[in-house]
Amino acid sequence: METNPVINPEPIKPTRKSNFKLSRIFIYLLLVLGSVIMLFPFFWLVRSSFMGMNQIFAFPPEWIPKPFMWSNYSEALTSVPFDKYLLNTLMIELLVLAGTLISSTLAAYSFSRLRWKGRNIVFMIILSTMMLPYAVTLIPTFMMWKELGALNTIVPLTLPSWFGTGINGVFNIFLLRQFFLSIPRELEEAAYIDGASPLTVLLRIIIPLSKPAFIVILIFTFIAVWNDFLGPLIYLNDDSKFTLAIGLATFKGLYNAQWGYLMAASVAIVTPIVLLYFVAQRYFIEGITLTGTKG
Repeated sequence: METNPVINPEPIKPTRKSNFKLSRIFIYLLLVLGSVIMLFPFFWLVRSSFMGMNQIFAFPPEWIPKPFMWSNYSEALTSVPFDKYLLNTLMIELLVLAGTLISSTLAAYSFSRLRWKGRNIVFMIILSTMMLPYAVTLIPTFMMWKELGALNTIVPLTLPSWFGTGINGVFNIFLLRQFFLSIPRELEEAAYIDGASPLTVLLRIIIPLSKPAFIVILIFTFIAVWNDFLGPLIYLNDDSKFTLAIGLATFKGLYNAQWGYLMAASVAIVTPIVLLYFVAQRYFIEGITLTGTKG
């Protein structure tokens, strides 16, 4: 009686689809791991803001406060005039944001849409100033404001933004220029045929089409001014004119041992930045993605 030979089945080769799924799972795991690492300092900050001294520095560390010390927030925000510091910061924010938008828009429009001799050379010279470290120009700038009698005022912190040289000034001009270059010229040419002026083209065509780029600049500038510590530290010496960043440092000097208060104040200051990112995240990504690289 004949027996059928045993046929060994061929090994099943992994399909391209299964490889793609495995690679995506691996990427997601890496992203989750990276997110946990990046969020850990923020978690530690929030956790410490509800603890006392003994719990914060306990070893092994206590991950959950027992009990929650809600009083840290009320004590921290009333021990120093944070309301005054907040008003000072918001005043500087408004002036810097307004100056940045106006000066950066006009400069970027000139470098991208208007034709004049030496335009690219001047732009490259301005762009090269980004290579200068802040420390190099710090002393000459301080001496200039001193001679002008502007020390202990918000003028050195706000006026440069109206001339495109404030916080992230050159970067904002570069970002807007690249975005303006990505807008089709046919739109403005049609407006010129109808008798529009360059200013009309800027106000009615360029600016409405560039909202994502403006939102990116607003986010960058707001965060930079909100977190600015060195500028107010150098130019302000009156307690009534301090910003939140300086007020937080002063708070640490007043309560060297009260780390719970310091952590609570830090959480209160960083919370608006976190909320701003979550609210404007979609516009931020859209603005960065749509910014052209056309030169």
